Amino acid sequence: MTKPPAFDEMTLPDGSVRSVYENVDKWLREAAADRLDLKRREADTIFRRLGITFSVYTEGGDPERLIPFDIIPRVFGAEEWARLSAGCVQRVQGINAFIRDIYHDQEILRAGVVPSEQVLKNDQFRPEMSGIEVPRDIYAHIVGIDMVRTGENEFYVLEDNARTPSGVAYMLENREVMMRLFPELFAGQRIAPVDTYATELLRTLSSVAPSGASNPTIAVLTPGIFNSAYFEHAFLAEGMGVELVEGQDLFVEDKKVYMRTPAGPKRVDVLYRRIDDSFLDPQAFRPDSVLGVPGLMSAYRAGNINVANAVGTGISDDKSIYTYMPEIIRFYLGEEPILNNVPTFSCRNDEDCKYVLAHLDELVVKEVHGSGGYGMLIGPTSTKEQREEFAKRIKATPHVYIAQPTLALSTCPTFVDSGVAPRHVDLRPFVLSGDQVRMVPGGLTRVALPEGSLVVNSSQGGGTKDTWVLEG
Repeated sequence: MTKPPAFDEMTLPDGSVRSVYENVDKWLREAAADRLDLKRREADTIFRRLGITFSVYTEGGDPERLIPFDIIPRVFGAEEWARLSAGCVQRVQGINAFIRDIYHDQEILRAGVVPSEQVLKNDQFRPEMSGIEVPRDIYAHIVGIDMVRTGENEFYVLEDNARTPSGVAYMLENREVMMRLFPELFAGQRIAPVDTYATELLRTLSSVAPSGASNPTIAVLTPGIFNSAYFEHAFLAEGMGVELVEGQDLFVEDKKVYMRTPAGPKRVDVLYRRIDDSFLDPQAFRPDSVLGVPGLMSAYRAGNINVANAVGTGISDDKSIYTYMPEIIRFYLGEEPILNNVPTFSCRNDEDCKYVLAHLDELVVKEVHGSGGYGMLIGPTSTKEQREEFAKRIKATPHVYIAQPTLALSTCPTFVDSGVAPRHVDLRPFVLSGDQVRMVPGGLTRVALPEGSLVVNSSQGGGTKDTWVLEG
């Protein structure tokens, strides 16, 4: 059976161009290929000079790589963005309600909407958070929602990133580079700005400071320069005008967190952490961690510091919990989900597991804790040997895997070595939650550069695009 063609975001089936892409289409028709190639190489030079690289330490060779940047923007109209953003806001509200509940009354577990063992026996559940009150009942302050498009008004959420979501710096720098290289493209059309993100993030973090902190001190906690997202940590700290610190720069005294400065200790009120839970506090979690702050959890429990995102938020972006997100939204908000999940089979369920094993050539199989495109099997492009090996893994630890049908991801025009050609894309918008919910109009569009590939992850050879939202 022949698969239907992927949805083309720029071109209609009759060959005409969608209205939101008219200016981009005109620009591409008028631009010489050699000029576009020159601009692409100029963009690479800018990114390299700015140090915008992605670190991969699991492979040989130079670990510091450029994330390939595509010079053709992805465009959304105002109306379709309004629906997307409403769905993202709804989803994050459900996530925050769910996290608060499971660390307090656990009503959703008692109601049987989500099985108790899926939460309480999950590696991402942190019993240390039970009963801890956090400002404004917000746990997931920064959430990146990965979604794909399959049709005109058909969007599906692939996963929720509620621990330490990354990629926003690339969203911002992509826009900066596009405006520098192609100012003529921005003339004559109203493209919603994204450069307010750092200001909105600062407002969000300030609004969730512990009570009594009228002028809160905020710091960004990084594991250090060897982390793959270190550029982003430094970029956001600079953008907000706050300190970038490592664990050794902080200490706890009288259940308060202080930052070492040349002028002496300075109290920290909000810590935007980019370190996983296990490494945050060697007294509470991994005793061998040298990245965290001894005693941080004692200050957190005492209400003397807030941590963004909260400890224990990983439970909501676990792929086994993802399958319950529609029910979670209905349970807490009393609303139908605006954005759909991808139909998902959980291999911990016997019937689902049998189906997955019988249809490995049709499905995408993922580890529930996996990320970065690793630990996956893309059935339609896999070999018989790969499927046999994956079947052994699933049979050995079925609870570790979920599976989803292979979606026909939409395509956008992309400048590749052979010229302009369609390539598959996904989208990660970012949602900020504090005294209010904030979203900049845009997101990180990732593009699978090899022809026919569906894998957009940077660690797997994917690139990025600037994402435009046209103002009405």
